[in-house]
Amino acid sequence: MAENFNMVAKTLYGFEELLENELIQLGALHVKKGVRVVEFVGDQGFMYKANLALRTAIKILKPIQTFRVKDEKDLYNKINNMPWEDYLKPSGSLAVDATIHSDLFTHSLFIAQKTKDAIVDRFRDKTGQRPNVDLKFPDLKINVRIDRTACTVSLDSSGESLHKRGYKMATNIAPINEVLAAGLIMLSGWDGQSDFMDPMCGSGTIPIEAAMIACNIPPNLMRKEFAFERWQDWDVELFEKIEESLLKKTRDFHHQIIAYDKAPSAVRKAQQNVENAQLDDFITVKHEDFFKTQKGGQQKLHMVFNPPYGERLDIDMEKFYADIGDTLKQNYPGTDAWFITSNLDALKHVGLRPSRKIHLFNAKLESRLVKYVMYEGSKKGKYMK
Repeated sequence: MAENFNMVAKTLYGFEELLENELIQLGALHVKKGVRVVEFVGDQGFMYKANLALRTAIKILKPIQTFRVKDEKDLYNKINNMPWEDYLKPSGSLAVDATIHSDLFTHSLFIAQKTKDAIVDRFRDKTGQRPNVDLKFPDLKINVRIDRTACTVSLDSSGESLHKRGYKMATNIAPINEVLAAGLIMLSGWDGQSDFMDPMCGSGTIPIEAAMIACNIPPNLMRKEFAFERWQDWDVELFEKIEESLLKKTRDFHHQIIAYDKAPSAVRKAQQNVENAQLDDFITVKHEDFFKTQKGGQQKLHMVFNPPYGERLDIDMEKFYADIGDTLKQNYPGTDAWFITSNLDALKHVGLRPSRKIHLFNAKLESRLVKYVMYEGSKKGKYMK
């Protein structure tokens, strides 16, 4: 029987419940939601599965020790006493990152440096050799979190943030983060049972994430590497089994995913990324100005998009948002339209009343994900409260 251990999945603000549900559906044990994190229990195979399959996780951490710390010297001694040779060869490489929520310790880079010194000194004292620091491709990535006086030392099983799926080779200005895109689609309740549209698709992130959700394709299959592949207990056979079992759970999708952008350069980038993700059977990318388009056919349409905001483009925001409202009202009956914006003033100019508003962050920008329901059968634009 494989041994279970505690893990922590990090996520974006507002996605905790989505991630909690994802973990429960994957089969995690003792799932417990926090702020920007969800704790859970699983074995080594489940850690591989979580990294491959979770759409709203940024990192999967494996805590290995928790203790109280009084000051920097105390931190150094406790880190130095840990059996680092169980996780790393003296000839290996390491990187440390730290997050601090404490009055005692205020500088995360200093804490990371102190942790690194304590580990390296242990190896030198015991073996005469010392591991190197490699910030890009370390054999072991270590996370230190200090919350007041409680210090948790974890191994980072993911390495680079899990939003780096591996399909995005071309980007436009301020592309949307893949984890944010997946979370928006999941919050919108899209289940792959209708046509989907992103009318301002940029480099294609939202349509690609939508196609992977519709087909139940694990989001991180295309990643070049996870940090756990450099661990001493790396089990390639187990990983391949997990990968295979996830691939068996993919499903057919019988609707269309449509992506528009009015910039030819964005259309080219989106097409390239869709091809990289091997999803061109499901996604059609077209060079169109959304404000000059209308919905084709009578079937239900689900729309999710990330309109440009002032920091990205020099446009008349009031008119732009008014045009979004007019286009939805006049040309898109039978549509559930969701979009995220950090321009809360411009939102007032849409001219429709949103049926939902969800508080999120886009990078560090406070944002709202809003929903407008456009009813069938009226060009006057009935919409829900």
